[in-house]
Amino acid sequence: MGKKLVIVESPAKAKTIGRYLGKDYDIVASVGHIRDLPPNQKGVDVNNNYKVIYIPMAGKAKVIKELKDKAAESDFVYIATDPDREGEAIAWHLAQILKIDSNSSCRITFNEITKKAVQEAVANPRTIDIDLVDAQQARRVLDRLVGYELSPLLWKKVKKKLSAGRVQSVASKIVMDRDNEIEAFNPEEYWTLTALVTPDRDNEAFKVTYHGINEDGKIRKVKLSCKEDVDEVKSRIANGDFKVTGVKKGSKERNPMPPFTTSTLQQEASRRLSFTSRKTMSVAQQLYEGIEIAGLGHTALVSYIRTDSVRVSDEAVAAARSLIYSEYGEEYLCKYNRQFKNKNQAQDAHEAIRPTHFDLSPKSIKASLSSDQYRLYKLIWDRFLATQMAAASIDTVNIEVSSGIDVFRTTGETIKFKGFLALYSDIKEDVQQDDSDDKPANVVLPPLEEGQAMKNLGLDGTQKFTQPPAHYTEATLIKAMEEYGIGRPSTYAPTVSTILEKNYVIKDGKFLKITDLGRIVTNLLSENFSEIVDVKFTAEMEEDLDEIESGKKIWTNVVDEFYPSFHEQVENAMDTVEKVVIEPVKTGEECPLCGADLVMKDGKYGQFIACSNFPTCKYTKNVEVKAKGTCPYCGSGLLTHKSKKYRNKTFYTCDKKGKDPDCEFISWDLPVEGKTCSVCGSYMVWKRFGKKVYPRCSNKECTTNIRAASSKKKAEDNKEDSSNGND
Repeated sequence: MGKKLVIVESPAKAKTIGRYLGKDYDIVASVGHIRDLPPNQKGVDVNNNYKVIYIPMAGKAKVIKELKDKAAESDFVYIATDPDREGEAIAWHLAQILKIDSNSSCRITFNEITKKAVQEAVANPRTIDIDLVDAQQARRVLDRLVGYELSPLLWKKVKKKLSAGRVQSVASKIVMDRDNEIEAFNPEEYWTLTALVTPDRDNEAFKVTYHGINEDGKIRKVKLSCKEDVDEVKSRIANGDFKVTGVKKGSKERNPMPPFTTSTLQQEASRRLSFTSRKTMSVAQQLYEGIEIAGLGHTALVSYIRTDSVRVSDEAVAAARSLIYSEYGEEYLCKYNRQFKNKNQAQDAHEAIRPTHFDLSPKSIKASLSSDQYRLYKLIWDRFLATQMAAASIDTVNIEVSSGIDVFRTTGETIKFKGFLALYSDIKEDVQQDDSDDKPANVVLPPLEEGQAMKNLGLDGTQKFTQPPAHYTEATLIKAMEEYGIGRPSTYAPTVSTILEKNYVIKDGKFLKITDLGRIVTNLLSENFSEIVDVKFTAEMEEDLDEIESGKKIWTNVVDEFYPSFHEQVENAMDTVEKVVIEPVKTGEECPLCGADLVMKDGKYGQFIACSNFPTCKYTKNVEVKAKGTCPYCGSGLLTHKSKKYRNKTFYTCDKKGKDPDCEFISWDLPVEGKTCSVCGSYMVWKRFGKKVYPRCSNKECTTNIRAASSKKKAEDNKEDSSNGND
């Protein structure tokens, strides 16, 4: 047998695959795409059945030469790019560049980078799937046509350097619509009334919440809308005691969630690990392509990370079940192989995201992983193992107590058997809901019997107001995009990153909010190109791409159904849409150099203040955001700044820094107001560990910090071990 060449996308993937193939194989990386549409022209001949012009990408000449040389020296070439549309398109472009027949058995794919999977793929090569290539080509052409024609319109009517996109514009509108809903929300007053009751045993007191009125044996729910309603109930009860009028005991099972898809991984990593979607996919890619593990070499740890499938191979299920049996015992093992169903057949191309080496637990290889790699790997590991664990068994009790005609209720839950919760505990969704229909919280309840007397220890009425839905976070926006059918696994993170980078949306803490610029652009598109920002239309376009992939539709026909009318709309808008004049917001200050007004401007790193006389006058300064507290050096105020080097990281300076007189104070940590270290006398700062904030000496050499170092290391280890919310 002669020499064989295997081409993958990344050097890390090449290293991992190289471990499983012998000396007869040469593994090289294309380092991603090698061809694309030209950057400075449309690249699509709309008058010639959408013929596409592809050119080598900038900076890829050396890689292409190396690939051609290696291919010329090899007896056969295998293309082992990722097993999705994007990977198939890269394989097709490689075949075109290297003059490989796409109908030859040159294509190999695997859902996981393990010895068995790689060797089976090499033993069973296939032809390049042109339907997958066409689906990706259709997406690329549609995105190019939309972006290439809408962007000049935005440049002309709004301002330079703006962009629009088929999916990003819809995502911006989803955020804007939620913000509009919040702004238009009219809160309604309501009240809750609780009673503290006890079966005459003080240590067993608990709260019950007002529910309604008993009218001749029929209980009618009553909403308390104002203080007068509460006072009326209170006056009827006064100091009267209660009686238990209902005890309903039951039990329920709570089953684990399915294994991760791309979307659910991004959502959980955001909620549990505070990862951005981009960071999640970057770290997940490292886990998929392979990491240098001590004693093992380059090893891939998880299956393919771009998937919307919850299907899992029988082999992986068996390995997980064996591990659960040995680690937790038979009682924690689900009595059957639990399977999860996909919503449609198109999702079944891949497996869910799961571990690939069940002998490599997160704890056993922790020393070989970075903190982020370990935390995400543990999240994937725990979530997958939990899918094959027994359901949690929960005892429930519903208590009803009455005083005259007034009825109060509460519920209690006790976990009888943890099951999968022993490994992967529940966590609440990061959404805010209208709680006007207050349900009593779960409490620990004493043993009670119907007819039992309950002592009234006091009534408490609380005024509340209905709440609007929460602003989107990255996690909830991705969830919404998935539910609407907008985008696909490979596009969620890039879409969120794009609308943030273009300043259409900003992050306020963890929440996403539409900017003034985002509102202007989205409204302009909505008024003139309703289909571009229409959720339903965009979702239907995604379905068309799926049908191209399955061979049911021709890609040029799909493009042609969209483009002519869209192009006509663009031409009309160029003539009819009035230019939007964006008036800069004045700060109320004068420029110290020329006396003109200072205004707010948007830059690469957020907002800054500049002279309105630019470019004649180039004076600029940072936006001063005051921080709580005073400078520990001079007693003046403090300012908050966003780091340019470390994205989203905050630091603090004295408000006199760079002024006359100058104060040099600068710190990553906020000083504690008026507090100094009892050991060395240095100023104290606020430190954060998880969700806890505590004071710490600012002097790294202080003995208090040295003593705390070892205990902190232990605490961090414990935190990482429980970072998924485990019990």
